[in-house]
Amino acid sequence: MTEQTYCDRLVQDTPFLTSLGRLSEQQVDRIILQLNRYYPQILSNKDAEKFRNPKLSLRVRLCDLLGHLQRSGERDCQEFYRALYIHAQPLHSCLPSRHALRPVAFLTCLGLAAGLALLIYCCPPDPKVLPGARRVLGFSPVIIDRHVSRFLLAFLTDDLGGL
Repeated sequence: MTEQTYCDRLVQDTPFLTSLGRLSEQQVDRIILQLNRYYPQILSNKDAEKFRNPKLSLRVRLCDLLGHLQRSGERDCQEFYRALYIHAQPLHSCLPSRHALRPVAFLTCLGLAAGLALLIYCCPPDPKVLPGARRVLGFSPVIIDRHVSRFLLAFLTDDLGGL
């Protein structure tokens, strides 16, 4: 699975961001001003004026801004997300692309845990195969919840009794 770029995320989040009532006019103006002031290479004064034009509807201006950022490149999209986080943090946490990242992180952790469990439990009892692996596991109860740590400590004490 390839990592999702900020431009990919912006394509995925555009329908959500442009739907009615998601971003207020003030929030959009603040985002545009931040991109213009701190990163004039992302939004020039001319671009900022165009995207802040009150004669156009907010949705049209926002669609134009997001399209401009997608065409500009990865760094520009990343700075948009930074500005969105600063000026609309509750909305930033609800983005569809952020929800898609959570299952991937969970599956990664689950896969790592399953792999470690298979390595430890299916490994021959020869202490030369993984020297010190059981000692490393001895420190993991500090991190693991106390219910799981009881079982882990019981496994370690049974195993150390045979050494």
